[in-house]
Amino acid sequence: MTSLLDGLDDLLPQLHDTYRDLHANPELSGQEHRTAALAAAGLRERGYEVTENVGRTGVVGVLRNGDGPVVLLRADMDGLPLREDTGLPHASTNGVMHACGHDVHITCALGAADLLARHRDAWSGTLLIVLQPAEEIGAGARWMLDDGFLDRFPRPDVCLGQHVGPLPAGVVTVRPGTMMAAADTFTVRLFGRAGHGSTPERTIDPIVMAASVVLRLQTVVSREVGAHEQAVVTVGSLHAGEAANVIPDEAELKVNVRSFDPLVRQRVLDAVRRVVLAEARASGAEREPEIVPLNAFPLTVNDTGATERVVTALREHGRVLRPMRFPLAGSEDFGLFGTEAGCPSVYWFVGGADHALFSPEDLERLDDGVLPAGVASNHNTRFAPVLDPTIRDGVVNLVVAAAEWLSRK
Repeated sequence: MTSLLDGLDDLLPQLHDTYRDLHANPELSGQEHRTAALAAAGLRERGYEVTENVGRTGVVGVLRNGDGPVVLLRADMDGLPLREDTGLPHASTNGVMHACGHDVHITCALGAADLLARHRDAWSGTLLIVLQPAEEIGAGARWMLDDGFLDRFPRPDVCLGQHVGPLPAGVVTVRPGTMMAAADTFTVRLFGRAGHGSTPERTIDPIVMAASVVLRLQTVVSREVGAHEQAVVTVGSLHAGEAANVIPDEAELKVNVRSFDPLVRQRVLDAVRRVVLAEARASGAEREPEIVPLNAFPLTVNDTGATERVVTALREHGRVLRPMRFPLAGSEDFGLFGTEAGCPSVYWFVGGADHALFSPEDLERLDDGVLPAGVASNHNTRFAPVLDPTIRDGVVNLVVAAAEWLSRK
């Protein structure tokens, strides 16, 4: 393992520059053209067979190095529509932000690809470096798979990935089984009959209808999900009308459902639909509501045996492992690669926050989701992982995990 990591210290300045470049130039989901070109060029320089435009803007690098397992390392590429507020010299100024750390993921994947390529004498097998678009909208993995990913490239024997988060730098957290929630997001359009605010009796008010839907949806989890089960229903957007004295024609809601069990997921989705339709009928709506899916993330499930192998390898190499007690309510589409390939997958989180900001008490409360002052979480306009040791740790994690499957020479 020492030989596989030889040269990392010399490589880090280049990786830090790559990170700053990516951070300063984020691109939205499905529009990662510059990011993909940078990643593709980096893989070609390292001797990989590179295919671009897989699933729109995805990039796949293949390094064949004799007989042995096929190991997939995946990183996502898209940014978020947020205006950055970190004050960093390499902050984005284009209204898009790498507020979820995908710039870290790409950089670490390129670093791992470099080290594994330069030390081909130490292992045999095949590496797949996958740079995936559109993770933030739950579409990119599906795009790549629908573009023939499993037919065009070697079928993986294991899929590995990681995500940076607001843990102390140097800490890795993972759990076997369900790692992250499934998520379903959809738009609900409620149709009424417009009219003047002075004569509500001549109208069918979609705002009242929407308010009833919002309140009734709060009972789905509290009254239809058991105490031993988990789900979250959120109405994150409600828009209707423009003027105070006009009852509008329609109202629009955006609803998000998170769940950790397929049966619970279906029960909650059925309940949401039932509530929306029933409240519209109760209001006398003359047109049935429209419920239009926006995106869907599958459960992220870590294979138990493969997770044990990764944890053992990381711990033996000095990584600080912190068991994750509960699945995260956030969502990912990484698991689709392993599910469709029929192989195990393992996904873990690596800390990216300044360790000095965490007191002993803060460390004890990490599982409760409580962060100390000065530590921003993912999707926050101030989210900014520290470069050192985050990049180093991320590269080491990927190399160590991949080496656990690659045949030794």
